[in-house]
Amino acid sequence: MGPLSGLRLVEMAGIGPAPFCGMLLADMGAEVIRIDRLVASDLGLPVDTRHDLLNRSKRAVALDLKSPAGVEAALRLIARADALIEGFRPGVMERLGLGPERCLALNPRLVYGRMTGYGQDGPMKDRAGHDINYIAVTGALAAIGPREGPPVPPLNLVGDFGGGALYLAMGVLAALFEARGSGRGQVVDAAMVDGVASLMTMMAGLSGAGLWRNERAANPIDGGAPYYATYRTQDGGWMAVGAIEERFYQAFLHGLGLSQADLPDRNDRSRWQELRGIFAVSFAARSRAEWEAVFAEGDACVTPVLDMEECRSSRLAVERGMYGNAAEGPASAPRFSRTPGVVRAAPVDARADTAAALAAWGFGEAEIAALACAGAIAPT
Repeated sequence: MGPLSGLRLVEMAGIGPAPFCGMLLADMGAEVIRIDRLVASDLGLPVDTRHDLLNRSKRAVALDLKSPAGVEAALRLIARADALIEGFRPGVMERLGLGPERCLALNPRLVYGRMTGYGQDGPMKDRAGHDINYIAVTGALAAIGPREGPPVPPLNLVGDFGGGALYLAMGVLAALFEARGSGRGQVVDAAMVDGVASLMTMMAGLSGAGLWRNERAANPIDGGAPYYATYRTQDGGWMAVGAIEERFYQAFLHGLGLSQADLPDRNDRSRWQELRGIFAVSFAARSRAEWEAVFAEGDACVTPVLDMEECRSSRLAVERGMYGNAAEGPASAPRFSRTPGVVRAAPVDARADTAAALAAWGFGEAEIAALACAGAIAPT
């Protein structure tokens, strides 16, 4: 049932990092119930329910949080939960009557996880934003992209999911661990700007040591070094090279059929472009499949660049079971030897699941009927 079996979590419906956090915990066995609005609001991209994979493995209820009955129903769910996660702007939960002060008074052991872009306080706390904005103000975006071109957004992996969802999950689990001993819950303030700044720790250290240049594509791991870059192949494909260490670099040169004695010194940054040009000519002489075969064995740290469809059918993905069917998406991660996580269910429509989900959390038939009569939930 997963290592978090027995954990109950309430998730306030939203987009991006908070739902992804809830999905991770649900895949690992937590019983997650999502509270959605009775009247659907704009939650970003119009994704059909069955493809809204961030909401897999969860139950869902649709409540009118503007009605006293809807708020009371939400509070009853929160009273039975170990944790709550929400991703609204500061003050929204308080205005709904579901702020941490009220919820912790009702359930003193509750861990109350809050996901924001700019934090619960500070000069930008009330500003709207998206991943691109959060990584822009923390130095990450400026470091990503070609030397002469503009900064390039790395999807929404760094802000929403790396600096947001994963830090929220870590914070909630840490607070739950502490609550086992203290018996007291607390608020977890997970701001994406804080998480992204934390993700940049290694680069901050390298900069302090004088080993990082404050410009794009000028450093060993930002695409600047010719031994850590991508190269186009004869058939228009791409190969990724990560031959940083000397022994990997030697294996890389051997695969290309090049001799180090005939090449510029790889540590001479002034000749990086010259060295990159030599590697580019070599890769352009064969197809991606041919180069994949050349580097299939050994430790050159060279791999094909697979697109989002190709990667699902790769030998690596198939043998490790990295992907389920189209309705499930990627498999649960990380993996556990005794209590494996699993994708337990496809995403559900909150309005269709409300009655069954409330029943699963202890509401009786008469109570559910009363909520429907009051207009706090959709008619059953």
